[in-house]
Amino acid sequence: MCAVRVDHGVDHDGAVDLLRRSYAAVPAGETVRLAKRTSNLFRPRSAPSAPGLNVSGLGGVIGVDPEARTADVQGMCTYERLVDATLAHGLMPLVVPQLRTITLGGAVTGLGIESTSFRHGLPHESVLEMDVLTGAGEIVAARPDGEHADLFAAFPNSLGSLGYATRLRIELAPVRRYVALRNVRFTDLAALTDAIGEITATRSWAGEPVDAMDGVVFSPGEAYLVLATFTDDAPQVSDYTGQDIYYRSLRRLTRDWLSIYDYLWRWDTDWFWCSAAFGVQHPVVRRVWPARWRRSDVYHRLVRLEHRHQVAARIDRLRGQPARERVVQDVEIPLEGMADFLHWFAREVRMSPVWLCPLRLREPAGPGSARPWPLYPLSPGQNYVNIGFWGTVPIAEGAADGDVNRLIERAVSDMGGHKSLYSDAYYDRQAFDRLYGGETWRAVKDRYDPDHRLTGLYEKAVARR
Repeated sequence: MCAVRVDHGVDHDGAVDLLRRSYAAVPAGETVRLAKRTSNLFRPRSAPSAPGLNVSGLGGVIGVDPEARTADVQGMCTYERLVDATLAHGLMPLVVPQLRTITLGGAVTGLGIESTSFRHGLPHESVLEMDVLTGAGEIVAARPDGEHADLFAAFPNSLGSLGYATRLRIELAPVRRYVALRNVRFTDLAALTDAIGEITATRSWAGEPVDAMDGVVFSPGEAYLVLATFTDDAPQVSDYTGQDIYYRSLRRLTRDWLSIYDYLWRWDTDWFWCSAAFGVQHPVVRRVWPARWRRSDVYHRLVRLEHRHQVAARIDRLRGQPARERVVQDVEIPLEGMADFLHWFAREVRMSPVWLCPLRLREPAGPGSARPWPLYPLSPGQNYVNIGFWGTVPIAEGAADGDVNRLIERAVSDMGGHKSLYSDAYYDRQAFDRLYGGETWRAVKDRYDPDHRLTGLYEKAVARR
């Protein structure tokens, strides 16, 4: 392998030493947690009682090897920074989650997805090796085989309950300068299901190659697949960082072109469509709202402020409007059940639009079956569709906050699906362990965090500790 080109100014050894020293400073018996300012989680957590781990030096790209198509990346590096480093070499991570400030370590330990997932699976499937600070305070090098293969397999979806990645080596893929888009409309969800299955199998549609695929459902009678082809030529390029709003273009355009950079962050400018909650999609507000504030992390900070101070909730009460339940979820449904779930969701939950992202675990490069990921056990060879919905619904008279989320959890389980754990979860312990590899998690936890210094997976995801 050629020597990795090291980015100057990244003192990885010094950052790891600082992390170790901050771990040693946490008093014995206290829970070990990160001292991290930002988060893409929608799970409020209890305030820590001890100083957190110092990860301030772990946010960079250590190096990119263009010939081997790999990158060595620190665990707290955002995808925004990672993409800036790899695009300079005509490369990108195999899967780039939609929001700029998602970190590589966060996407691996908490799962991530995007429009290349029907080809490349989830971000953790392109990790070749990683260094992990365990709950015992040790740094171990985890790989698919060898002494720490159990930690490597259990790390995805462990949400920091088994350790924190300090360095990850990931595969990269070549990209072109532009992305040509076809916005294909469907008025029937059965036809949409068939199309996703065909494109996943052939990686093409109507005689043209498909490199990436996602979609939006406005109603069961109006849905769009966005089929992307990487290219070096574009007759024109759209810009959705200004007055135009990306998701609205799907209804207006059948063909579109973006730069590869703008394609990767097409959803970040308006947080999909959630910027409407802050008035940012109103033409007058949009003209005066600074472009540098049209970012998902800015909107997320506004949500945290609202959660803390409850300004909008108080205004609703003064207006006599019912309290609202937050319904912010991403769920994986087997492709053959997608239409049924979407019809059920439109009837029972009545939120729109919703995002679609087809997914299939990555096919193995050589002989053998796809590697199992026990804490998020999707079936190899099965086509899934991630369905994302983010908003609030009124709490009906006689109902309680959380009832709609519990209803969704039951429907997802009944259809053989899973849901991501970045947001509110309500499972009891038995159901949670069955769905999220509880037996495997406990065995790995006991080996790498014998004193349980790190908060448990159930305690984080459900109990919000």
